[in-house]
Order: sequence, then structure tokens, then C-alpha cells
Amino acid sequence: MDLRNRISAGLKQAMKDKAADRLSTLRLVSAAIKDKDIAARATGNDDGVDDAEVLAILGKMAKQRNESARAYEEGGRLDLSERERAEILIIEEFLPRQLSSEETAAAVDAAVANTGANSIRDMGKVMGELKGKYTGQMDFGRVGPLVKERLTS
Repeated sequence: MDLRNRISAGLKQAMKDKAADRLSTLRLVSAAIKDKDIAARATGNDDGVDDAEVLAILGKMAKQRNESARAYEEGGRLDLSERERAEILIIEEFLPRQLSSEETAAAVDAAVANTGANSIRDMGKVMGELKGKYTGQMDFGRVGPLVKERLTS
């Protein structure tokens, strides 16, 4: 079952279970995907976005909620922080398992070897390969410095 169908099935199940928090989160996810579909159609892609793009949307949504939760905690609003963290858990149900730091390092090494990268100028090639294979499985904000370190040493 593709990702869209899993999200849709989760949305229907949340309606049946009358799980209001889960339902609102999945509606937000569905709306974000539909927004991207509309934007894709405007550029001539009538099929909408693919699963890789949906994974990127989910990853972005989880990251945004993580930042919001952190800001709420700093502001002393633990109730809102807990709500954001609950939404993160729901979104992460649809994301693939995150790679450990060892697996991420191995993936970076493999991408450097596969692309034949040997200088910082090749960083784009390495990041492109990693994004193609590991979208949703690693935080590319943290991977960038790791790739840079590999290419400069």
C-alpha cells in the first residue's frame, strides 16, 4: 500500500474511532499533500506528487512540530508542547525508520564512494544521491556537515 493510501486509511480509521487529535493531525497531513498536488499540477505534472515528495512533506511537518514543541517548552507552555509531540508521533507512524548515526555515516561513505566525490565541489552530487535513497530516513540538516567533513579530510 502506497503512502497516500496508508494516510487515507488512517484518516478513515480515526473518524471511525472518533479520535479527534489523530483525525485533526491526519487532516493537516492530507491538506499539505493536496496543496503540493495542486502546485504540481500548475507546473504540468497531472499525477501530483510521488511518495518521495510525500515523505519529504511528512519529514518537514515533523521537524516543524519539533521546533514548535521546543519553543513552547522554553516559553513554559508544556500543554502545547505535549500536543505538538503527540502530533509528531502520529506523523512518524507514516515515516520510515530513522537511520542511526552509524548507519548514516556508512550511507555517507557509500555515497561518497559511489559518486567518486573527492572535493567539496562534489558535495551536491553526494547530497543528491543521499536524498534519492534516504528521503525520510535521515535529517539532511545534520548530514550536510558530515558530508562536508568527509570531503575536506
